[in-house]
Amino acid sequence: MNRVLSAATALLACCYLTGCLTNARNDGDPGYKAEIRWTSFGVPHIRAADEHGLGYGIGYAYARDNLCLLADEVLTVRGERARFLGREGRSSAGLDNLRSDFFFRWLNDDEAVAAFLASQPPAIRQLLSGYVAGYNRYLGEISETRRPAACGDADWLRPLQEEDMARLVRRLLVEGGIGQFAEAMLAAAPPQDAAPAARVSTLSLERLQGFALERGSNAIAVGGQRTENGRGRLLANPHFPWSGGLRFYQMHLTLPGKLDVMGAALPGMPLVNIGFNRHLAWTHTVDTSSHFTLHRLTLDPEDPTRHLVDGRSLPLRKTTLAIEVREPDGHLSRQTHDVYESSFGPVLNWPGMLDWNPRHAYALQDVNLGNTRALQQWMAMNQASDLDDLRTALQDIQGVPWVNTLAVDDQGNALYMNASLVPNVPAERLAECADQALLAQGLPGLDGSRSDCDWQPDPGAAQPGVVAGRHLPLLQRGDFVQNSNDSAWMSNPAAPLVGYSPLVSRENRPLGARARYALARIGGHGERPLSEDFLIRLVTDNRVHLADLILDDLLAFCASRAADHALTAACSALASWDRRAALDSGLGLLYFQRFVAALAEPDAAWSHPFDPQHPLNTPRGLAWQKPQVARQLEQALREATHEIEQARWPERTRWGQIQFATRGDARISIPGGDGHMGIYNAIQSRPDADGRLEVVGGSSYIQLVSFDERGPVAKGLLAFSQSSDPASPHYKDQTELFSRQEWRGLPFTREQIDADPNLQLMRIEEPD
Repeated sequence: MNRVLSAATALLACCYLTGCLTNARNDGDPGYKAEIRWTSFGVPHIRAADEHGLGYGIGYAYARDNLCLLADEVLTVRGERARFLGREGRSSAGLDNLRSDFFFRWLNDDEAVAAFLASQPPAIRQLLSGYVAGYNRYLGEISETRRPAACGDADWLRPLQEEDMARLVRRLLVEGGIGQFAEAMLAAAPPQDAAPAARVSTLSLERLQGFALERGSNAIAVGGQRTENGRGRLLANPHFPWSGGLRFYQMHLTLPGKLDVMGAALPGMPLVNIGFNRHLAWTHTVDTSSHFTLHRLTLDPEDPTRHLVDGRSLPLRKTTLAIEVREPDGHLSRQTHDVYESSFGPVLNWPGMLDWNPRHAYALQDVNLGNTRALQQWMAMNQASDLDDLRTALQDIQGVPWVNTLAVDDQGNALYMNASLVPNVPAERLAECADQALLAQGLPGLDGSRSDCDWQPDPGAAQPGVVAGRHLPLLQRGDFVQNSNDSAWMSNPAAPLVGYSPLVSRENRPLGARARYALARIGGHGERPLSEDFLIRLVTDNRVHLADLILDDLLAFCASRAADHALTAACSALASWDRRAALDSGLGLLYFQRFVAALAEPDAAWSHPFDPQHPLNTPRGLAWQKPQVARQLEQALREATHEIEQARWPERTRWGQIQFATRGDARISIPGGDGHMGIYNAIQSRPDADGRLEVVGGSSYIQLVSFDERGPVAKGLLAFSQSSDPASPHYKDQTELFSRQEWRGLPFTREQIDADPNLQLMRIEEPD
């Protein structure tokens, strides 16, 4: 596409360069004004004179690329999926339409939404109202024939409301808490009222524990001691869904003299969540902290709808939720559902784990239900001028819901912070109050019959009952810090972070394979600078670190079973495999992946089990000489062989023929694989009807930011592309780049933006 500048747009370009934008909100003038300059791959650079105009430009640009996606997410957070779509179907949050509607009607009731909006400062309210106006402007511009096919004739494609913005943010906030227990909350009913077949939850520990992987990340913040010019360098590699309400969007936001930030944002967010500005760059990784607690309620013997706290009988509050459901014949029926809440929070029912019986029940207390500060937090981060500003903002505002923050600045400082919201239950109190049965399952359980086991005040905290920001893990260094969804403990092995409540961080636990891979590569690099090329190759090499830890022993086991022809195909494929998840990697990767999944009791198979004194190189190796381990390995290899034989993959099959992303009629080969196996380029995929693997999440917005004397020097990409509309030219362009592992430069300065060969310029304003 060539640059097209009409006389009007040329004048606007001149205005952009000379800073002659006028205020978009003069007294008595309710209009919104913004400039949008799209560069290659459809990235909008939005400039306005105030927050009204900036939000207006963001909403317009986002609607142009993802109108149907946002409309569908709004349908979810309004609790109206069943009203428009009927009983069948599921939301991007993973709930069927009925349960989704009941949950979001509870979460986003009118009182909670109004309170959230009322707590926002004027600048945030202006961003939100501007976003709504911009989205609705685009919706009003397109005729019925120009609407995206996915929602063009849908009666649920409606104008956005400011309340919808609050609903979208609140959905994001509870992803790490009650959002993971929505089915259990809706399954809860007094013992005499329960209808087991209708109310059984589909929760599993594996699903809960997979939260950090599915929404995980890698990050390395390099300080000036390990860069060529003494300035900071950041690798951001978040692993997020490729569709739905957590799908990132690239954008660049400018308020002259006030804000100049570029990066990526989640749907409905009028600020950058992960990005960089003139002086610093930051990213997030899902943390291991607890953002909720479970309280074991002692029920009143006289009434299972009351619970005892310090001997006092307190009622469980019942709320009757109502939704409309479109039935197959088109008429709307009214459905109701009762939700029960204790003094701590909603009551759950998870059969076999969190049962509501005549004696006990369990309630969940979510720290982020009281978090109204998330947008203020990211605004402060977007505007921070150095790491001191960033650190202070994180500690004082405490609006980050469930992620770590890693950052660098142009002065050569590198920072790790676990500044998310965590319930304040000091370690000594936790020892007295813990529900040991739940703790054994990895769940933060407390005695709900004692008030002194509830969350405690912490002076200086931004919210009652949370750990104050200054008491959370922090490490600032001149060499590096890193995180790949482990606790704070080994952010840098030279300075372990220890001594925190288990709800905040735990030491002496095995590190994940991705963190071990990064630390092994950094450790093997000596004292040389951690160059851009070094950091890029951590991702693009697609190395399977778990193979480096066990494959030699597995091949030795294969050699000892050379006479067993049932294992020949698997062993041959593993022996010839390059230990990578690249497009040209052989079928050995699939055998290895299936072998790891089939390995029973994997912790018992290590030849060198985990040693907290040597966390970087244990566990490792397979004790294949032990008969019981040999039986495990043989069984796992047989299962892997059977699965692959069933799929009928030819011997010369490459990984790029197996894993892909669908874009229209095209299948785009995707490198990377399961992060559990230590693949830094973590990709989550699901089998399709043909046995291939369709990508659903993983590496998403990738940015590598360095600094020179002029400012940030950035490169990266958005793995799934900007637009979710198949008719858009930006539906698959970056996905093709990701397939080829090509990272592009990210234009940030005016000169870089103007030099883009595909520049498009548009000025929008609200009609009088």
